[in-house]
Formats: sequence, structure tokens, C-alpha cells
Amino acid sequence: MENDIVGLVAVIACTGIAAQWLAWRFRMPAIVILSGAGLLLGPVSGILEPGEDFGMLLTPFVHLAVAVILFEGGLNLHLHELKEAGVGVRRLITIGPVLAFGLGSGAAHLIGGLSWPVSLVFGAITIVTGPTVIMPLLRHARLRPRTASVLKWEGIVNDPIGALLAVVLFEYFTIAEGGASGFSLFASMIETIIAAALFGGLVGYLLGKAYPAGYFPEYLKGPTVLAAVLFVYAGSNSLHEEAGLVGATALGLVMGNMNLPSLDELRRFKEYITVILVSGLFIVLTAGLDPGLLGEMDWRSWALLATLIFIVRPVTVFVATLGAGLDREDRILIGWIAPRGIVAAAVAGAFSVRLAEAGFDDAATLLPLVFALILLTVTLHGFSIGRLARYLGIASKEQNGIVIVGASPWTIDLAKNLIDLDIPVLLVDASWHRLRPARLAGVPIYFGQVISASADEMLDVSSMGYVLAASDNDAYNALVCTHFGNEFGRSHVFQIPMPASDQHETKGLIPALRGQSAFVDSALYEEILHRYFQGWRFQKTRFTDSYTFDDYQTASMGEAFANLIVKPSGALVLGPLEEAPASGDTLINFVAPKKSN
Repeated sequence: MENDIVGLVAVIACTGIAAQWLAWRFRMPAIVILSGAGLLLGPVSGILEPGEDFGMLLTPFVHLAVAVILFEGGLNLHLHELKEAGVGVRRLITIGPVLAFGLGSGAAHLIGGLSWPVSLVFGAITIVTGPTVIMPLLRHARLRPRTASVLKWEGIVNDPIGALLAVVLFEYFTIAEGGASGFSLFASMIETIIAAALFGGLVGYLLGKAYPAGYFPEYLKGPTVLAAVLFVYAGSNSLHEEAGLVGATALGLVMGNMNLPSLDELRRFKEYITVILVSGLFIVLTAGLDPGLLGEMDWRSWALLATLIFIVRPVTVFVATLGAGLDREDRILIGWIAPRGIVAAAVAGAFSVRLAEAGFDDAATLLPLVFALILLTVTLHGFSIGRLARYLGIASKEQNGIVIVGASPWTIDLAKNLIDLDIPVLLVDASWHRLRPARLAGVPIYFGQVISASADEMLDVSSMGYVLAASDNDAYNALVCTHFGNEFGRSHVFQIPMPASDQHETKGLIPALRGQSAFVDSALYEEILHRYFQGWRFQKTRFTDSYTFDDYQTASMGEAFANLIVKPSGALVLGPLEEAPASGDTLINFVAPKKSN
């Protein structure tokens, strides 16, 4: 039995990572592939039957995993985002849940034919649009920061609220005969939310103060946070079922806004764990789905789901955000995107049978309704978010832009050549004197430190896929590459070459702390600048079947000194030339001035 469970866990983990890789490789929503993988492992092949395979351990594992995911989501909620999208966010986490609950419950009763008690529980469950589904979609869609912030805040904050509301309603309808009043139960819910939030926030604040003071060594900070999440979840849950989700979110929110020196490492540590948990949970979720339940749904059930997706959600968003300052395009996208995930499934699974046992016969339809809603929204919204966002102009069509850090005459020349090829460019420098020529040349600029807190708040890098650190300070270039390595990927962060250690042993840096070398080893900053003042300039050359790279070299038009390649797709290739550019590629090369006869 033990070996069977170990084998199944290994299968789930490997399948989840494989699905994540396929999603990255083919630019597809990860949650769609994960759901498909779960269906293959579960209902199709029968390899995985979560309820039987894991037994009583399944529900606690799901709840603890969701708590960790919500903490990681709270860790990524930045209060500065409320400055730009604050009114819209506040409306969607206050007025939005009320509208969604009322309209969803009414639709369940009038269209779905459910009794009012089951309709109200169903309405509460459908409020949630949690981080298990929203965060992977945002990573895939490359939305502009304000739009992404609204969806992120709504999903993370409303997730525990919807779950807790469903718990309170369930308790009310199952113990109402014992004299409990609706007012007292809802007052209890508000008190529980406040108490859990204060508890989670207090633990987060204490940890946030203890870390910089040196009470924990670096290697224990990540594990300590993980233990704190489980502690806060269990402690908050002792106040009320599902209150732990509120506490875990508050813990992450407080720590994420304390400007901790080790915050990036904590985020990375939690992100690795979250990717594993989200992958595993989605596979387990869909593997446990009984296709026979969907066959029991009648036309009223399908009409209810269509109403929720195409009417309730858009109406909720448009009414809640009236006068909130959101653009029409933002409201259209947010009004369409509302995928449901792990929390909705967990709550529905917990209450469907118990409501039926309490005498509500129609509660048997609760679980298939929620599972069908999850599959529909994950598929519809997963495949459409990118296309709709690009159509509305609130997402970049390609992520092939480049952030060039360090303004100089030659980086300005390089930026102008890239812009001529329709490659998005952002030139960043902390010196206005160095940026002024770039601004006059029409090159997009950012004045300030690229690794500052203000840059994190203000820089829109949704269309950027590469970083070139090209300042005159090699150590600063390495720091920039380290900073952006996690966001862009280590294979997409570059810096200009540094002196070789055998040439200047005091200037060497550990390779792990450096970006990839952008040009040949001899293309040092001083050398490039020296050649620029001798008349060298960047030059574009497009290769065809009739004019190849061999022809280019034969013509002696310049060595491959400081160069990059622009592919027909718009992708960039930086670094020393390891293979000849192909037909259709454009070479941007730093070449000497032509000699006059």
C-alpha cells in the first residue's frame, strides 16, 4: 500500500511538471493541459482514483496545499498596485462578491431549479476565482500591469471569502432548527474573518521583524515561512472551518509588503512549491471527476452554467466597477475571465453529500454543477484570455522586446536599429544627461534605477522578453541580470563581456551571479565606446537565399564583434555567433566605417 502511494505521488509530480513544460513550450494555458492530464490519469485510464488511493489523507492535503497557494498569492499582492487600480479592486472585493452571490444564487433557483438553501450555497461557491487558476493564466497572457493586478487581487481576496460564506450558509441551513439566526451566523463570519486576518497578519509582522534582525539564518527562512503558513492555517481553522484560508492570505500580504531584504528568495522558494502544488492539485481534482455525474445534468443545469458565465459575471463586473476609473477594455476582459479552481471543488465536494444527508435532495446536483463549471471556465477562459487581451490592446502580442540598461551613444544606436525592425525597446538609466540623446532620438526611456522599488511599481515589461545590461559597471550589470533572471529566465538576461580572469583577476565574478555574455569576449564596454568614437556604427543586414552569411563574410563588411540576430518571428538571439544566420534572419552588427577611396 505504501509503495502504491509513493508511486502515485511520483506519477502525479512528474505528470504535473511535464504538463507545465508543455504549456511553456507551446505557449498554452497550463491549467488546460493539467486538467487534460488529470482526466487521462483518472476517468480515462483509471490509473489514479484519488478518493480510494489516498483515502482520509486527501482532504487535509488539499486544504493545506490551498493554504500554501493562497499565502504565495498574498505574498505577491503589492499595496502600491492599489494606487493605480485601487477603486476597481476595492469594488470587486466588496460590491463584487455581493452581486455575484445574489445573481448566482437567484439564477440557481430560478433557472437551475434548485431549492433556496442549495442555491445560496452554490452562489457562495461560485464567488471564488482563486490563485490556483488566475496566476497561471496571468503568466500565460502577459497582460498590462493594471489589468493583471485587478484580476490577481480579486482572485486571491475573494477565494477565502467565498469559501467561508459557503461554510456559514451550510451551518445555517443544517442547524437552523437549533435556534441559530442568520444575523448571528453572518456576524460570526465577519468576526472570524477579522480574527483570522489579524492572527495571520500578526505572525507575518513578527516574522518580518525577526528576519532582518538576524534571528533566523538564511537557510531556515524559507522553511520557517512554510511552517508558519501551516501554523496560521491550523490556528485560524480552530476559530472556524475555512478561516485558515483568510489567515494564510493575510500572512502573505503582510510579509509581501514589508520590504524584506530576503523577500525575493522567499518568493522564489514559495513559487517552486506552489508550482508543484498547483500541478498536483489540478491533476488530482480532475482525476477524481466522475463523468457519470455530468451525464445526470439536465438542460436546466447547462442553462444555469451558461447564465453564470455569459450573464452573471459580466453584469457583476460592469455594475461593481461603474465609475471606478477602469478602462472599457479592462472591464470587458475582467467581465469574461472568472475561472474556478481548487477551492470551489473542495467546498462543493465537502458539502454536497452533507447537504443531501440533511434532507436537501437536490444537493446531489451541487458537485456535478461545480465540476462542470470548473471544466468549462478553465477551458474557455484559458484558451481565450490571451487572444481577447491582445484584441483589446491590453496585452503584448509578442514578448520579444528588450530592456537595455545603461544609456550610451552605442546603446542608443543599437536601440534605434531595433526599433526600425519593430522590436520593443526600453532604455533605462539613472542619469538624465545620458538619457537625453535617447529621448531626442525617439527611443522609449525610463529615468531611474532599474532595480529600485519604484521601477518594480512603474515599469511595464509585459512586452519584454530580454534584458541587456550594458552600463560601464560590470558588477552592476551582473546585479541587474541576477535581479531579472527569475522573471525573464536566465537564458534571456545578458550583459556585456567582462575582462577575463587571467587578464584582470580582480574583476572576475562568480559565473552564477552573472548574465550571459552578449558579445564576443573582446567587446568590452571601453572597447565598444572607443570604436564608436572612431566611427563604428550598428548596421542591419537581412539574409536571403541569394545573399547568405557566407556572402556577407566574403564581402569583408565587418567581423562579428558586437551583434545580435532578429529572427523573422521577432525573436532575438544575443551572444557570440555559434551558427550562421539563416535566410530571413536580420543581423545587427557593429561595423567599422567604410574606407573612402
